[in-house]
Amino acid sequence: MTAPRISFEFFPPQSLEASFRLWDTVQVLAPMEPRFVSVTYGAGGTTRDLTHEAVTTLHKTTGLPVAAHLTCVNATREETLNIANSYAEAGINQIVALRGDPPKGTGGFKAHPEGFADSCELISALADTGKFTLRVGAYPEKHPEATDHKADVEWLKRKLDAGASEALTQFFFEAETFLRFRDACADAGITAPIIPGILPIENWKGVKKFSAACGTSIPAWLDEAFDKAIRDDRQDLLATALCTELCDELLQEGVEDLHFYTLNRPELTRDVCHAIGVTPQVKLQNVA
Repeated sequence: MTAPRISFEFFPPQSLEASFRLWDTVQVLAPMEPRFVSVTYGAGGTTRDLTHEAVTTLHKTTGLPVAAHLTCVNATREETLNIANSYAEAGINQIVALRGDPPKGTGGFKAHPEGFADSCELISALADTGKFTLRVGAYPEKHPEATDHKADVEWLKRKLDAGASEALTQFFFEAETFLRFRDACADAGITAPIIPGILPIENWKGVKKFSAACGTSIPAWLDEAFDKAIRDDRQDLLATALCTELCDELLQEGVEDLHFYTLNRPELTRDVCHAIGVTPQVKLQNVA
């Protein structure tokens, strides 16, 4: 079995200490030769400027293919497209196009009066520029706002038909969750690549809270396993073993690409990559 192609997701730093952590993360993971790295966008566009700065800095200083997250929350069409054009002018031609989450405490998503109504409108407008490779989000478990699983598949098809070339899924804890979703997408006529999102578990308490917010189910056996591992101070060992096993099961089922949510903490992601046959190829070079 050949090693998979991989990609990594980072989030923009909001302090000097976080900036050093991001750079350390990049230094550790860049030698794996990722297909691309992406930088997230905060809820309500709260990290818009930080994301732009992180994306452009990574592009200039690392030589890595960088994909910028872009949402349409709290912004006009003109503002959103101006951000996209600034990326194109900086030589960044990959975007992860998302509707985006509303600011905390504001309820559900409400489109800006002069903004894009949803992710499909955003994707279509970006595709019309002809400047970008576009990726979108996908949900192997029901999105909190979706009526059912079928609606998630139908919405993904609309986003791909609007001009996106592939999808990155929300994280999940059992391979069967992704495989069922992949089959449902194939049955719906979706032929674009669907890349599973992998979350190495750095902090179980934090991951449980994160999972509840985004609708990711937690198997009882997993909760029990981490409770015991934490008591025995073996949680990192368990996290590495379980994430490696999850990736291996996906690879055995024909998956060729994996997208890792690093949370700017690279060690577990690096160890899992090594375990599934992705080894360092080159040293990161500063090309600034």
